[in-house]
Amino acid sequence: MKNRRTILGVLGGAAIAALSTAFTAAPALAQDVTLKLHQFLPSQANVPKLVLDVWADKVEADSNGRIKVERYPSMQLGGKPPELMGQVQDGVADIVWTVVGYTPGRFPSTEVFELPFMMTNARAVSRAYWQMFEKHMKDTEFRDVHILGTWVHGPGMIHTNRPVNTPADMEGLKIRGGSRSVNSLLTKLGATPVGMPVPAVSEGLSKGVIDGTTIPWEVTAALKVPELVKNHTEFSGAALYTLTFVLAMNKDKYESMPADLQAVIDKNSGEEFSVFAGGTQADADGPARAKAVALGNNIITLDAAATEEWRALSQPIYDEWVADMDKRGIDGQALIDEAKMLIDKYTE
Repeated sequence: MKNRRTILGVLGGAAIAALSTAFTAAPALAQDVTLKLHQFLPSQANVPKLVLDVWADKVEADSNGRIKVERYPSMQLGGKPPELMGQVQDGVADIVWTVVGYTPGRFPSTEVFELPFMMTNARAVSRAYWQMFEKHMKDTEFRDVHILGTWVHGPGMIHTNRPVNTPADMEGLKIRGGSRSVNSLLTKLGATPVGMPVPAVSEGLSKGVIDGTTIPWEVTAALKVPELVKNHTEFSGAALYTLTFVLAMNKDKYESMPADLQAVIDKNSGEEFSVFAGGTQADADGPARAKAVALGNNIITLDAAATEEWRALSQPIYDEWVADMDKRGIDGQALIDEAKMLIDKYTE
């Protein structure tokens, strides 16, 4: 009898130990994850409000609260906007939204979409961008991060303290440019390009550090640009330029998540999210433009013939970009041809 009790005791102890192990292991399959999302604009600006918050809210809901996305606008985790990609690689932030051009030349293939008069429709270009990212950039230029979305903003244009109707009107102006291609174009037009992140534009205009800026309509309201300059120059057909964005996640953080929570991230990321983000950003152009109209600002819309004069002057930038890509071992002309083909395919 004693031996029987001893055996049962041993078996009971083993069962308890097994149950204990099972319960201890369970949280590893259902652990909660907190993600710090860092970006450079105020929380009330269009992209944080209409794109990033929507994405974060859906991720939280689809994970049944097991993923929490903490949002840090206006560089609240420290640093400057050009440091965002480094922050997500180093784990200072788990996710960042950033302008790719804040690190000029580091992700060169993305610049194909930033070439002058390449952009026609933000949804079409954002879709083309994602497809070319997966084909050309995912395992090369962006191999150190996990990209969640790639998109562009609506038509880029010029906002200045004096009217700009022709390329000659740019002579001598100090203009904030957002990318290498934009800065190259400004130089060819006789303007002086000034590099600064978007959040610095308001102060730059108010203090006279710059005479104008190149940005899309949608962000002008948050930066109070229509109150600081009274002239806005739009183009017909393809836009003067656009900028490329990425929503990037720390690779180790993503890979450390349980498979079911990775699936939640995946479901809310990728091509359709990219199209949503680019389209949503472009859709915000109209309301922002209306505010400038209400202020009585001078809105100059160049017709097709006037736009063509600007387009012709931009051709050398294409040639220079292709030559630069060739030096990097990248077929720049092939990227241009593929981008144009995809943009034409998806432009409504």
